[in-house]
Amino acid sequence: MAMRGRPARVAQGRRSAPSAEAASSPVVTGAVEGSWLVRGEDGRLTAYARCPDGLLRWTETRPGGPDWSGPDLFPVAGLTHLTVAQGADTYVHFLGRRERRGADGAVRVDVVHAIQYQSGRPVTEWRSVGNPHREPDRAARLGAPAGAVDAMGTVHVFVRNAGGGLMMRREGKGGGWEPWTDLRGSDLRDGLATAVTSTGHVEVFAPTADALAHWIQPEPGAVPQRSHDMRPGPLPGSVTAVETAPGRLTCFWTDASGYGLLSHRRGSWLITLGGTPSDGANAVLRTTVDGYDCTVIAHRGAAGGILFGVCGTEAESSGMWWTDAGGNAAGAPALAHDGHGRVVVAAFGPDGALRLARQAPEPGLVLMDWVRV
Repeated sequence: MAMRGRPARVAQGRRSAPSAEAASSPVVTGAVEGSWLVRGEDGRLTAYARCPDGLLRWTETRPGGPDWSGPDLFPVAGLTHLTVAQGADTYVHFLGRRERRGADGAVRVDVVHAIQYQSGRPVTEWRSVGNPHREPDRAARLGAPAGAVDAMGTVHVFVRNAGGGLMMRREGKGGGWEPWTDLRGSDLRDGLATAVTSTGHVEVFAPTADALAHWIQPEPGAVPQRSHDMRPGPLPGSVTAVETAPGRLTCFWTDASGYGLLSHRRGSWLITLGGTPSDGANAVLRTTVDGYDCTVIAHRGAAGGILFGVCGTEAESSGMWWTDAGGNAAGAPALAHDGHGRVVVAAFGPDGALRLARQAPEPGLVLMDWVRV
């Protein structure tokens, strides 16, 4: 659903062409996939959304807020999907699926990439990463990309191919891109999710019709290898993962059959966590609450509000405490720590406006009132 926000200003990036029409009335067509609320090296938060003319960005004017600048518009035509990945160096990488119609009327599809090096600074020129298919009909069926940045700063691009398998392309040592690598698989859906552990391993999760497929690097820098599938299958777009112990991820997803939120990690049983998620993504954040290591989950509920869940990290079987955080979201929320270490939940409302709530200065994990940016 299209959501209208306040006028955007066109940001000047390398070779970016201003568009007066786009700047006058941006239409937020949805939050980007991945971690669309990020904290920069200077402690400021930045939020991103997609509009018909490209990328929209809001930036805190100082760490911890409350004031923000934006939205700034970074034009790029033809984006059908856009995802965000941030590395340990805090650089923000954008990966999009782009469609362009040629003079012959045929639609040409490729993956494009751009970088933001610092909070509030311009985004680089959008450069093509290509398409693993040369045949136009197969290239047009390319899925939505997902990205991961390993400990060395190497960008990994993952995408579903026309045959339903998983493809990877990553940056080479010379600054170019390595050839596409076929990681195989079948019957994959869009809604890929990635995570990078503190031990340097890149992991990829992909929904299928009845399972959650998983790939993991056997060692940092290696080509990811297929691991064990997890069942039941997820609702596409709902999968997320967070490191809950050194080198160990806990994966969360919405059960496609309607049984709420599920969690799983290697070597443990599948756990049902409840909740009433809608068809959007789940946001996850690890934080400390009253001295205890906790995991926080946020998602858009079936009624449109934000549901907020907290449990002890790797103690999901002891129960997750859910609360209705209010708000009226038109898409999936995002979670981050601000420059003061407070938990922040953000979402876009039906009017396209960015809204957020910060952790209150009191015991437990209590959110202050929602604020419209």
